[in-house]
Amino acid sequence: MTSEEKLDIEFKDAVERVNAYTEPFPADILLRLYAYYKKATNDYGRPSSSKAIINAFKTNALFQAKDITEDEAKRIYIDLVNDYFLYRK
Repeated sequence: MTSEEKLDIEFKDAVERVNAYTEPFPADILLRLYAYYKKATNDYGRPSSSKAIINAFKTNALFQAKDITEDEAKRIYIDLVNDYFLYRK
């Protein structure tokens, strides 16, 4: 298995952990997860919340992640999820 395949598996596992978690995440964590997920999946669609303020925060989060690669975004996302679950449980 290549390191890229391993990274993809770890990323998918982290996404599944986030999606399966039923407690609310803090807003700052959610925004970072959102931005790194969008970057990692090469999804550059505009934020589509019905609330302008949420779209503004999402756009800002995406802007902050603009200079990293997809693989870097996956790694940061994985680390963010792992750290969150390590220190929040």
